[in-house]
Amino acid sequence: MSAAMSLTGAAAALPLARRGLIRWHPALAAEAEALTAEIAESDETDLTLAVMEQVQERLSATLRGIELYQGHGYARRVTEPPAAWEQGPARLLDFGGGGRPVLFAPSLVNRAHVLDLDEGASLMRWLAGRGRVRPMLMDWGAPAGPVRGYGTADYVTGPLADALAHVAEMAGGPAPLVGYCMGGTLSAAAAQLYPDRVSALGLLAAPWDFHASLSPQAKVYAGSVGFWRPVLEAFGEMPVDLLQSFFAALDPNLAQRKFEAFSRLDMDSPEARRFVALEDWLNDGVPLTARVAEETLNGWFGQNRAATGHWLIDGVVIDPARIAAPAFVAIPEKDRIVPPASAAALAALLPGATTLRLPAGHIGMVVGRHAETTLWRPLERWLAAVE
Repeated sequence: MSAAMSLTGAAAALPLARRGLIRWHPALAAEAEALTAEIAESDETDLTLAVMEQVQERLSATLRGIELYQGHGYARRVTEPPAAWEQGPARLLDFGGGGRPVLFAPSLVNRAHVLDLDEGASLMRWLAGRGRVRPMLMDWGAPAGPVRGYGTADYVTGPLADALAHVAEMAGGPAPLVGYCMGGTLSAAAAQLYPDRVSALGLLAAPWDFHASLSPQAKVYAGSVGFWRPVLEAFGEMPVDLLQSFFAALDPNLAQRKFEAFSRLDMDSPEARRFVALEDWLNDGVPLTARVAEETLNGWFGQNRAATGHWLIDGVVIDPARIAAPAFVAIPEKDRIVPPASAAALAALLPGATTLRLPAGHIGMVVGRHAETTLWRPLERWLAAVE
């Protein structure tokens, strides 16, 4: 539906473009001027037919890509590592490797195995295989039982704090903590609150200033939380489908582009298998508790409480400037989910942070074809070097 609306909208907009009635984004001014001149010189009937032909071709390619994805034979088959610790639905997966234990905290929104996508695209297994660190992956699990009433503070002072205590005991002292996406924001809070358990802090595309580079779509979602409260009250959580609609709105044309591109791949290629693995992960989301949804969408996103010094846990203002542990901050420049400026705001508050900017997107940073070169190796070197 998204692809159809976007592409047929191009055909509907053609008469407006011919008459110069489209308001173009300022960044596209030069291209728009050239395009308008070219449209004016073309035959109206021929151009309309050409546009409609392109619309049909792209819609067909998108549908073909979706069908190829749904019929692809790939399925994630990995041997899951043992759980070294459990608390409610949360587990700490121990990937071994013989080095110093490091706790990795992913986002609450998606499944933890984005950091262990499959045998050939797993930051956890790659680090374990190198032998210098022992990656321990926090799998938050889906909210169940008492966890359904959790807010962000409960995740920090509950499972994250207790998992840190377990890893610190294994390490014989404070251990490194690495957070990805929303897990990075939670990890920053934990590093401030539990300095005796955290020796170093790694942040991978971790948002902080939620009003930095706020897109028009994000502004709409941030301001519409009141419309969602009945859903939160009815379900007791933010359903996965509603979360997916939020991410889809950040780039409405993404689905069309990616499935059209997928339709052109060799289905037996590593690229095709990686695409299917990622889509399966993206479509297997985890709901947010009602409190976390309210706090993040209204408090973080809408009111920007983290960046303005109004995010409190147990009465303590979370202020990254108070974190004394050495820090590593990875900022993907092509990130559409966490704008680079949002993550950079957190890096600027951490005294002496090592900042790595890399030419990748939010997910490609950790599982893309160049992830080993651009992120995995620099992160491993930093983890091996910090005390």
